[in-house]
Amino acid sequence: MIDYSSYEDLLIEKDKGVMTITLNTPQTMNAFSPAMHHGMSRIWTDVHDDPEVDVVVLTGAGRAFSAGGNVVAMQKKIDDTDLWDKGMPESKRIIFRMLECDKPIIARLNGHAVGLGATVALFCDVIIAAEHAKIGDPHVNAGLVAGDGGAVIWPQLVGFARAKEYLMTGDLMTATEAERIGLINHVVAADELDDKVYSLARRLASGASKSIRWTKQLVNIPLRQLAHSMMDLGLSVETQSNSSADHQEAVTAFTNKQKPNFTGG
Repeated sequence: MIDYSSYEDLLIEKDKGVMTITLNTPQTMNAFSPAMHHGMSRIWTDVHDDPEVDVVVLTGAGRAFSAGGNVVAMQKKIDDTDLWDKGMPESKRIIFRMLECDKPIIARLNGHAVGLGATVALFCDVIIAAEHAKIGDPHVNAGLVAGDGGAVIWPQLVGFARAKEYLMTGDLMTATEAERIGLINHVVAADELDDKVYSLARRLASGASKSIRWTKQLVNIPLRQLAHSMMDLGLSVETQSNSSADHQEAVTAFTNKQKPNFTGG
C-alpha cells in the first residue's frame, strides 16, 4: 500500500478503484502553493504504481478548480530568482508524469480553471465542467509566457488559430464555449457534475483495465514527444519573462488593484 500522507495541500481519497485528488487551498481558490506544486510533480508516479487505483478524479476544494499562480508568490520569485529556478524541474515533471501515468485521469471542473490550473486540467484525459466554470490561460496578462504546458496542449485540442488567440489575449471562456470548440469533453449543470464524473470513473474502473491503460499510453505518445520537444524552451522563455518589467508591472498592479500599464519591457 502506498502512503499518501506526506502530500500537503492535496486531499487523497480512494473508493473501489477510484482515487479522488483534491487541490486543497480553497482560501486562495486553489492557487498552486509550493507544497501543492511539489506534490503534483510527484503524485502521478505513486498513482501509476498503486495497484489499488484504476481511475483518478482530479478536482478542487471550494468554489474553484484552480486559480493557477499565486500573485504573492510571484513577487517572491521576482525578488529571489532561486525560488523560480527551483520550481522549473517540478513544472516539467507535472506535465511529463501526468502523460506517463497509465491510469485514466478525469478533470472535475467544479469552478474556474485558470493558468496552470487550466493546463493541469487540459492534460487530464477527460475534462468535465460545471456550467458556471470558466477556463483560460492568462499568463500574458501577468507578463509571463505560457511555457509551463499551455503552449503544448491548447493547439492540440482546438487548433493553432484558436489556441494562439486565447493564449495571446489571456481571455477566459465559459465551459459551454470550451465544450463547443473541443477544449473540454462535457459541460453539465453543477448539481449533475458528480453523477457525470463518477459514473464515468466507475465505468472505467470496472472495464478492461489493461486495455484502457495501454490505449491511453498509445494515444499519449505524440503528446509526450511534443512535450519533450517544447517544454525546455517554454520554461526557458517563461523564466526570462519572470525578469521582465511587464511582469513586475502586472504583479504590482494586481497587488494595488489597478490595471497594468505594459510597456513591452
